[in-house]
Amino acid sequence: MSNPITLEDFYKLFQESERQRRETERILLESLELSRQEFDRRLAESKEEFDRRLAESKAEADRRGAEAEQRLARTEAIAAQTNQAVNSLSSRWGHFVENLVAPAVLRLFQERGIAVQEVYQRVRSARGSQNLEIDILAVDDDVAVAVEVKSRLTQDYVRRFLRNLSRFKTAFPHYGNYRIYGAMAAIEIDRDVDTYAENQGLFLIEQSGDSVYISSDPNFTPRTW
Repeated sequence: MSNPITLEDFYKLFQESERQRRETERILLESLELSRQEFDRRLAESKEEFDRRLAESKAEADRRGAEAEQRLARTEAIAAQTNQAVNSLSSRWGHFVENLVAPAVLRLFQERGIAVQEVYQRVRSARGSQNLEIDILAVDDDVAVAVEVKSRLTQDYVRRFLRNLSRFKTAFPHYGNYRIYGAMAAIEIDRDVDTYAENQGLFLIEQSGDSVYISSDPNFTPRTW
């Protein structure tokens, strides 16, 4: 016959069960703590790796940015030098053409029936806001010819010169009663610009060997300003 289960037996079973529960809980907590520590460790490693790569990327971006700025600075310097050289060459050509045209201006326009007697180079006016410079000005008692000199003549230069002629008498009021004619001189003329200039009433002066001539048609009627 088996022994009956007593209250003490139940109490012992309860204590054993409680011990196992606490042990299980302890093991579980330790496992959770280890998992959390491992997670924190891996998170820290990931953050360190991310920060390292971010720093490397920033350093590479800064390096490339610095190189790009240096290349841009070199390009701008080369462009500035090239522009300066081109402007210097254009200026020298302009002076060459001007010095070629100036001695012939009186003869050229006298042959066209415009009796100019005096010639001046680089005539400037700074009257008020009317800053204006005329490359060559040939004058008589009641007539004047303003000549603009370019190494290469473009339509844009023609437009600018027309605007200058429209304010010539404001900049030079002592020529207020004069008949003012306009002429443009150049070594090279863009396509159809000669026709455009003549249609605007301007004389054209071109180079021929060591001299210059008025290329406008003999029957050409110039505009008077």
